[in-house]
Amino acid sequence: MYRRLISTVAVAALAIGLAFLYELPGASKAKQPTGDPHALVPPGLFATADACMSCHNGLTTPSGRDLSFGADWRASMMANSARDPYWQAAVRREVIDHPQVQRAIEDECSTCHMPMARFEAHARGEEGKIFAHLPIGQAASRADRLAADGVSCTMCHQIESGNFGTRESFVGGFEVDTTSPMGQRRVFGPYSVDQGRTTIMHSASGFRQEQSTHVQQSELCATCHTLYTEARGPEGEVLGELPEQVPYLEWRHSAYREEQSCQSCHMPVVQDSVPIAGVMGQPRANVSRHTFRGGNFFMLRMLNRYRGELGVTALPQELSESARRTEEHLQSSTARVSVETPEVEGGRLQTAVEIENLAGHKLPTAYPSRRVWIHLTVRDQNGSVVFESGGFKPSGAIAGNDNDADASTYEPHYTEITREGQVQVYEAIMATPEGEVTTGLLSAVRFVKDNRLLPRGFDKSTAEEDIAVQGAAATDTSFTGGGDRVRYAVDVGEARGPFRVEAELWYQPIAYRWAQNLEAYDAMETNRFVRYYDSMSTGSGTVLARGTATQ
Repeated sequence: MYRRLISTVAVAALAIGLAFLYELPGASKAKQPTGDPHALVPPGLFATADACMSCHNGLTTPSGRDLSFGADWRASMMANSARDPYWQAAVRREVIDHPQVQRAIEDECSTCHMPMARFEAHARGEEGKIFAHLPIGQAASRADRLAADGVSCTMCHQIESGNFGTRESFVGGFEVDTTSPMGQRRVFGPYSVDQGRTTIMHSASGFRQEQSTHVQQSELCATCHTLYTEARGPEGEVLGELPEQVPYLEWRHSAYREEQSCQSCHMPVVQDSVPIAGVMGQPRANVSRHTFRGGNFFMLRMLNRYRGELGVTALPQELSESARRTEEHLQSSTARVSVETPEVEGGRLQTAVEIENLAGHKLPTAYPSRRVWIHLTVRDQNGSVVFESGGFKPSGAIAGNDNDADASTYEPHYTEITREGQVQVYEAIMATPEGEVTTGLLSAVRFVKDNRLLPRGFDKSTAEEDIAVQGAAATDTSFTGGGDRVRYAVDVGEARGPFRVEAELWYQPIAYRWAQNLEAYDAMETNRFVRYYDSMSTGSGTVLARGTATQ
């Protein structure tokens, strides 16, 4: 304890000393730009996370639980957005499909996966790049290091609130000051900080902390998690626009708008008052953890398994814990399943499954590779399966799902299931201008099916087009804000009861078809991801909730 105290005091003294030197007259500083804010860009608008970790790691609760911001972030999808091998493969696929507009594709797709490198490029009047910054782990330049840092501390904490909630703020349209040089740049946080602590932070990172609660608003997250993509034709011409992922708009149309923000769920609050800095940190109430828990447990495990190839810096145990937390959150806070008591007459069993969506947006939401489905089994008095719908295959495919068997078609939405070849899959299916089913984002102009489970309070009759229900679910009176009810009337033949019905709600972040469609593209990134997926496909799905009923 004594040794730790001496260390803390020494660090604080060094920081104060550095601050004094930093402010000495005649010290070298970037010049303040004049006129056009892009005419003379400061030498650096951002810093990598290591500038922040020195003070925001080593944090614990009174009970000894680690809540270090840097360690939590490092094992998140935010930190690994540029390393994501599926994203890299998907971008390569789009470039192969639309080679005439490769520069535009890389610029658009780097907006939120390599935001710091791309933002600085734009400030210089250039376009964002992706493949020039790869492979991660061999960063040679400042831009490479910023790209590798993904969605980092000085990215989110420099975003200003000027255009929050507007269409202009979406698709990475966040506002960041481009006029102040390093040393005068502000970072925003929810707490007031005294002059002494502000000086320490400034000396350690070059940034000045300023209190503002806008960093706790859903509109901050919406800047990157509300994405529209432009469909491209044979010559690269724009054919239309697709609301690729719009969880913020789904949330805004739900009851959760008045109850919870994105951060309140995805950045869980620590119950104790805890310090947020390792140097002169004072206890703060309602501190949000920087775990950014989402839905991609599968990718976190893939990053961990292939960490050497992907340049991953998070420790193995950090990524394992992050994946475990993600799956635990999905299984405890996402959905509830109930099964009606079955009735049997004339060799047919009838029951119904009710799914309740507990999330503040559609389930699943965001990138359209995600899907949820019902796996239902009926067992007789001996425990033998006499009916099954929606079984999960080791390959990652769903038994009976039309889209997994044939890329040109898809499984319809059901109000009632009567045979094993039918399965209720909650998903978004994209189509080209010609109506062909596709997993190519820049080939799609609309959704021909969107029956993803609606959040509580979501009125599908008044939903704007970008978040509308598409396909048969639009007229299904049992498919409403808060969930869905599916009837089952199935043949059990000569089997004898009592019968036991079990319904599981499964979830898969990257559906089988979305992975397998990459096989046709012979490139390093696509070949690599298909290899990864095939090696891990048995773990590509997980059960969110289950319910049972016995005759």
